[in-house]
Amino acid sequence: MERMREYLNAGLAMDVEALDALYDPDFENIRCDEAGQVVILTKGQFMARFRALREQGQRIGERVDDVRFLATTVYGGQGTIVMHRINEGVPVLYNFVWRWEDGGWTTLVREFTFDKDITPLIRMAEAARGVSA
Repeated sequence: MERMREYLNAGLAMDVEALDALYDPDFENIRCDEAGQVVILTKGQFMARFRALREQGQRIGERVDDVRFLATTVYGGQGTIVMHRINEGVPVLYNFVWRWEDGGWTTLVREFTFDKDITPLIRMAEAARGVSA
């Protein structure tokens, strides 16, 4: 939980360097929505988005006190934290997968996110790849 709070606070502060260190080199974010749409974002895509937002003086989220941790599980060299929060008035569910190495939680390997509608995110990812809808 401590490592998860560190991650959330780094995101709130737009501390791109801390986020870069927290994401595993092989990090992927798998996002899906109520319509069954899916998009997979890599660490590179996440970091590019964070850097662009920071350069524009924008932030992701306004607070972290709305976060509820619903479950935790440890298995082999990984651990999972299931989290719920309200994003712009809409409930969002997250499943974060952390790597356990050398006696501690090191990096965030996967983030599975269930959101109401990821259409804008899909369009953004397609535009970044030069794909038209």
